[in-house]
Amino acid sequence: MKAPHRIRVLGKEITVKSTASPQHVQEVESLVNRKLTEAQALVTGGDPQVHVIIALMNLAETCITLTQDLAVQERGHKETVERLVRRIENILR
Repeated sequence: MKAPHRIRVLGKEITVKSTASPQHVQEVESLVNRKLTEAQALVTGGDPQVHVIIALMNLAETCITLTQDLAVQERGHKETVERLVRRIENILR
């Protein structure tokens, strides 16, 4: 069941609904604010939307990299399991 959570991002307080725990929502809020602060430090002044775009691009890059790393690990685990199954089958013959 989704519960309401009050968060503050870019100086605006909003309510979001999530099935996540309050602690998790707070972690997400902190990460978003940290990434926005980093983006603001990279590009001073100008359009605030640029900060949001940079923060989103940085988060997307991290997400893609981690997804690719996970896929590589999964392939490695699958290969290891297949190799172990073959060894077990050879022993049982």
